[in-house]
Amino acid sequence: MSKLKGLLLTEGMHGMVSQVEGLAKALNLDFIHEKIELNNFWKFLPPKITPAKNFVFKNEIDEYFNVVISCGRKSVIPSIYLKNKYKSKIINIHIQDPKVSLNNFDFVVVPEHDGLTGENVLTTKGAIHYLTKDELVLSQNYLKLKIDPKKKIVSFIIGGPNKYYSYDDNIMDNVFLKIKKNFIQNNYQAIIIPSMRTPKKIIEKAQNYFDKNQIVIPNVDKKAYLSSLQLADHIVVTCDSTSMISEAAITGKPIYVAQMPTTKDNQRFKDFFKLFETLNIIKNLDTSVEDWNYQKLDEIQRVSSYIKEKIDKHDFS
Repeated sequence: MSKLKGLLLTEGMHGMVSQVEGLAKALNLDFIHEKIELNNFWKFLPPKITPAKNFVFKNEIDEYFNVVISCGRKSVIPSIYLKNKYKSKIINIHIQDPKVSLNNFDFVVVPEHDGLTGENVLTTKGAIHYLTKDELVLSQNYLKLKIDPKKKIVSFIIGGPNKYYSYDDNIMDNVFLKIKKNFIQNNYQAIIIPSMRTPKKIIEKAQNYFDKNQIVIPNVDKKAYLSSLQLADHIVVTCDSTSMISEAAITGKPIYVAQMPTTKDNQRFKDFFKLFETLNIIKNLDTSVEDWNYQKLDEIQRVSSYIKEKIDKHDFS
């Protein structure tokens, strides 16, 4: 039996791409990815007052696909447009709260901490993502020759500034100092991994701050990211990315969150941290290093199994 065709719609950011690709792979779709761009006037309006018409977005996406998976505000309208055009011939799935009527979608997948409910809503602990246990194992050797076998490893995953967190010099100096004192001075070797949102000046700052025995990956490198997660004894992730914290939780390894002062209050972040603390997945990066265990988080398998069962029974004709 041939694979179903899938169309993935996002704004191109790592967290969004990770979620849609993770679900598409778990559903075994033959998919392509479309980065959505809205036309000038419409990019300023919320989806709930935007017409579901193709003049709203620049992309040409009239081709038929069996399954449409969208994530992010800009992808809401294109998904609804395709659903209105093809009706029951497609299944459309939106990840995150679409901020419109949930009836526009066959399924809506949201983190539990969002507090969204509905008949077609599937909730997850944290964000779903593309990482798999097999991929981690296969990527292990990518950085293995660079590490010191006499030292423990800490993987330090850096996000980037957003509307809730800034990355000014004093804040990053404080985070880097904690990595140095808690880990490097206690016989750890650090692997510093940037993300798509990490400013170049932060990478350069890390290269200048940490000694030559530490490994600073200069660019976004998926293999290095996966390898560092697999090799690490402990993982540190900056607090600005619930997606990367969720990804790290597939390892079952202790995760420290490098908290930073907020520029704007956000209850969703607070609820996420509270949930992951309750699940014994994370602790705040402070003054000591501990070892602890928790059940590896792999929500994509649970969610995709449910959706796949529905897809298998769906009449696309």
